[in-house]
Amino acid sequence: MQNTISTYVKWVKNVFYDPVYNHEELQFFQEKEVEVIHSFQKTHKAYTETPLFHLKNLAEHLDVADIRVKDESYRFGLNAFKVMGGIYAVAKYLADRLGERIENLSFEELQSPRVKDTLGEITFISATDGNHGRGVAWAARELGHKSVIYMPKGSSQVRLEAIRKEGATADITELNYDDAVRMCADLAIQNNWVMVQDTAWEGYDHIPLWIMQGYCTLGKEIIDQLHRDEGEPPTHIFLQAGVGSFAAGIAAYMVQHYRENPPIVVVVEPDQADCYYKSFSNKEGKREIVTGMMDTIMAGLACGEPNTRAFRILRQYARGAFSCHDSIAALGMRIYGNPLKDDPHVISGESGAGTLGLLYYLRKFEGNQTVCQELALDSQSRILLISTEGDTDPDHYRKIVWEGSCPIMKAK
Repeated sequence: MQNTISTYVKWVKNVFYDPVYNHEELQFFQEKEVEVIHSFQKTHKAYTETPLFHLKNLAEHLDVADIRVKDESYRFGLNAFKVMGGIYAVAKYLADRLGERIENLSFEELQSPRVKDTLGEITFISATDGNHGRGVAWAARELGHKSVIYMPKGSSQVRLEAIRKEGATADITELNYDDAVRMCADLAIQNNWVMVQDTAWEGYDHIPLWIMQGYCTLGKEIIDQLHRDEGEPPTHIFLQAGVGSFAAGIAAYMVQHYRENPPIVVVVEPDQADCYYKSFSNKEGKREIVTGMMDTIMAGLACGEPNTRAFRILRQYARGAFSCHDSIAALGMRIYGNPLKDDPHVISGESGAGTLGLLYYLRKFEGNQTVCQELALDSQSRILLISTEGDTDPDHYRKIVWEGSCPIMKAK
């Protein structure tokens, strides 16, 4: 049932939630499979584990037991997590073309003249708002291949130039994200290029799955870090969603890892691209598609069509979805950037910070008691957040964090 909390936030409880272990969907996110993927990712010389920060003072301020945030601004020097999907999907494609198993290969071996002589030069194509495309372009260049990247109308010129610096042929289109995806799919067929997209549709499923698997290794890193820090498992995970590949990949891994007592998964979206919120509001539980230009500062989440596999996973395991005004993301950016006492400072971009902005809004603004009760969000809750990007558009970041763009009402 939909519930408009305020001008800034809408919430819908997912009535299709089912905690039963679904082997058919979760088999691709098992520990053994994820270990193989993570081991390959770590063969790149630039790999480092991104930090899992402990926001102790903020947790006390919000009256919850614990807040941890995974800061993906440190990932491969690319300021965002997306490369974790691109690096694995491109490598897995090459391994399959070679007829070899990815666990028997390293990044360096895939860069070798033997591979190039066998496969020739391949062109990878993708649609992106910035971070995914940069990750694909980086992976293609690192492995000696080409990339073509198209961005939706209104995309950041700074992000476009960052993609071009990775060696891609890249341009901003007059299309929205989903239409840009369709254009790239057509170009891939026409030119015999390889489409690397994190959204799936009928007949295009393998590469999106590999991207989701690449994303879910963040979950493995988080669990390893919690163990080292003697931290307790999270009770709640707030996950931002565009097409849902990232959210579903993390959710699937966490559900299978904490099989006996999985955390509560919450989906967070911009209100201009809230396809999961609308889908969970559908009485039949069908995918709903959002159209139009989806004008939001959360550009990385400005996607109107849920990934089919991701939708199946989140339809079963997410407790609900929040549709959030841009000011919620801006609020999260400012909170991360201005920590309490000795809490760590996190530079979080527009798509990275919406989950923290929502958490703060739910805990500190009037009128949210009912939804907190429905989510069992209380003083015993241990919250996991993932800041998926840093200041990938520095000028826009400063307009929000320094100049106060996208303000919100006062907290109590």
